[in-house]
Amino acid sequence: MAGAARAPSSNAPAPARRCAYGVIRDVFEHGARCEDALRARARELELDERDRALAMRLSYGAVQRRATLDHFIARLAGRPADRLDAPLLAALRLGLHEQLYTSGAPDYAVVADAVQLAKQSARAGHGLVNAVLRRAAREGGAALLQELSDDTPDRAALMHSHPEWIAKLLWDELGAEDARALMAADNEAGEVALRANTLLLDAASLAASLPVPTRLDPSLPEAVVLDGPFDAHGSPQWERGEFVAQSRAAMLPARALDPQPGERVLDLCAAPGGKTTHLAALMGGEGVVVAVEQDAVRADGLVRTAERLRAPAVSVEVADARVPRAGGALFDRVLVDPPCSGLGTLQFRPDLRWRLTAERPRQLASQQARILATGADALRPGGVLVYSTCTISTIENERLISAFIDSRRDFQIEDLAAAPLLTGPLPAASASRGFLQTLPHRDRTAGFFVARLRRAA
Repeated sequence: MAGAARAPSSNAPAPARRCAYGVIRDVFEHGARCEDALRARARELELDERDRALAMRLSYGAVQRRATLDHFIARLAGRPADRLDAPLLAALRLGLHEQLYTSGAPDYAVVADAVQLAKQSARAGHGLVNAVLRRAAREGGAALLQELSDDTPDRAALMHSHPEWIAKLLWDELGAEDARALMAADNEAGEVALRANTLLLDAASLAASLPVPTRLDPSLPEAVVLDGPFDAHGSPQWERGEFVAQSRAAMLPARALDPQPGERVLDLCAAPGGKTTHLAALMGGEGVVVAVEQDAVRADGLVRTAERLRAPAVSVEVADARVPRAGGALFDRVLVDPPCSGLGTLQFRPDLRWRLTAERPRQLASQQARILATGADALRPGGVLVYSTCTISTIENERLISAFIDSRRDFQIEDLAAAPLLTGPLPAASASRGFLQTLPHRDRTAGFFVARLRRAA
């Protein structure tokens, strides 16, 4: 653990726990996203960098581990977790998560702060919080966790705190060993990486200016991996447009498209703009990147991102990517990065697993197919199209591309396994039929699918 939560001079709960408690309540009671809730709560409490990092670990962990925590809460409290008042349940999730999965703080401090938080938010019931957490302390976190196993999908779902349908999907897609390893990795802290904005500076210069230890990736020249906590959005480097927070896997689609200076490039479903501005940087600012985004608010944010990164080649259009483009010149290259189930990003988006439904991948696949068709029709003969998602679902990935190729004989798959610009940074990444699939537990980055297609000349 990054460190034990520090209490202020009074008997008030430690700032990091106060923040984490608020985030947990925001997520499960008000539908907030973890990242947004953490940013707001940390700002409200004026947390320093150390406490913010700890609050992130506590809150993200409690959200991720909800299923496992609720299982033990029910066992220790003698009643289902969903029958408890929301403020009490949040305090129990926070305290029990710290007891089971972290170290560095004594049990009495964890229990005392959880009880105080419950007292401040609920009229009654804080005695239950005290009793449950004290019982957990007596039984011991290690002993409790030893009750769990992951030999079947449903047991793995409980042990690694995933919805059962996700556990079964991963079991079917990857096999038992990789499914277990991936679900375990989903509950670990993910790699934090930045993409240097090469329109302004190189990765080495960015790394040298940062106040945390860093690593460079020689095969992804723009990547900077951070080895310490860093408030990216509060940094002067962010204000100057010197980087985008982006996983190494998210850098692969633009690299696979390989846009050249002076070309016309189309980016469908472009917001928030990480890949759009990456394309512009790879083109050296020469040419044009037409970025299509349906949501006007997100499109406006994309415009601001391009301005911050000083990427004038980016032209933003507010339009539905599922609708065929009306006339105009065809594009040399097209990136299709449609909305997806996001199963490759659960490590970075703690609340996402609880938002998704088993029907969502199939629902999205029909939309993705329409967006792919729009992109294909906008591509000139001889041009290159890259299709990418941040998920691990064949219905959204391999099966969708295979169906597209069967219906469009003027397109063929290009083998990414033979492309040096991709095999270098992620040597373990699997390539099947020329597609690329990264996996968090194996490649230490997000789970991305990338396919590169070429239209017949």
